[in-house]
Amino acid sequence: MAVQDASYDRLRAAGCADEVAYVQACLRLFFSPAAGAADLGGTPAPAISVANVADIARLNKVAVFVLKALARGTTGAAPAGLPAWLDGYRRRTMAMNAACIGDSLAFHQVLRGRQIDFIFLKGPLQQHVLYGDHFMKPSGDVDILVSPAGFAAARDALRSVGYEVASKSRSVWWVRFLGEQHMVRDDGVRAATVDLHHRLQQPGSPSPRDTDGFLRRKREVEVAGTAMPLISASDMLLLSCISVAKAFFNREPCAGYVCDVRAAANRLSEAEQRKVLDHAAEQGLADTLLLGLRAADVLLGGTATLLSDRATRILARIENADLFHMVIAPWLSSLRWPQRRAVLWELCGREPVRYLAEAGWAASADLSRRIFERPAAIASARGNG
Repeated sequence: MAVQDASYDRLRAAGCADEVAYVQACLRLFFSPAAGAADLGGTPAPAISVANVADIARLNKVAVFVLKALARGTTGAAPAGLPAWLDGYRRRTMAMNAACIGDSLAFHQVLRGRQIDFIFLKGPLQQHVLYGDHFMKPSGDVDILVSPAGFAAARDALRSVGYEVASKSRSVWWVRFLGEQHMVRDDGVRAATVDLHHRLQQPGSPSPRDTDGFLRRKREVEVAGTAMPLISASDMLLLSCISVAKAFFNREPCAGYVCDVRAAANRLSEAEQRKVLDHAAEQGLADTLLLGLRAADVLLGGTATLLSDRATRILARIENADLFHMVIAPWLSSLRWPQRRAVLWELCGREPVRYLAEAGWAASADLSRRIFERPAAIASARGNG
């Protein structure tokens, strides 16, 4: 479900072409310091609206990337007031992610104690692997993947340490079709949230054929002397591309996920790139992978790698300029979005059987949401009246 931030209308009215270009230049500078240094001089700093840059960076979860890019750039490249706002954002991210890491250690203890197979997804642990920094993007909750067979046991384990399923995620639509539930614990000091998953994509975009494979291929990273289970390098790339496809479907800004795609792809040798192409095909995610890679090339510049060469064909009818804005500024009224079924057709590799299966699953999910979500919303509204 697409959720539009309150800033959308203001950004849409302002246009913000200069600010969008400025954020892009900062991201390119972050990934390619030598190639991107000159780009920040394209627009005079006084012409840039700090408020608009802040909103664009916040919505795309790339404010810390911009801050680090500016630290590499020339003096005076930033509009007055922007570094201070970015530094404040960085401090809030550090506090949020530090709490997230502490929660993850507690989850690890209780799930391992119950001998439940699980892995951590995204969040500070992945950020450290990709960027050498736990605090690149804010993480408001912890994402955990378990197998469908272990979902109930994992939920009970989390309940044993004070977490309860959020009322909004108790329906059949959440458990069956989204394949996740939000669990919350509020001790009066702060509320902590964990997203417990047994699926990795929302209906409307292709799902992995073998979700349990993500559990089998897990790696371990050390946090505070504890070995924590995390997805593998190749699955990190696939999951980032899945997140891009989900954001594209919901028409949400996703430059932060696209940065993860580039960072994950940059860690792969050519031999590993060939393997990840085969791996994605086995999972039924070859075209989802290509969408994420093409988005990275459009936003951050092409890298002339094997993966980039393959990515040019996906959604070829969408011009690079439009795809760029769909990634970083989807609120623009000038964008002509493709129909969602057309995107699904492409992401299914234009295979009729696969497309019909995924389209049927999406239709069933939508029907379930209409049946189960609307009554819950009405009941909630009546309760608050």
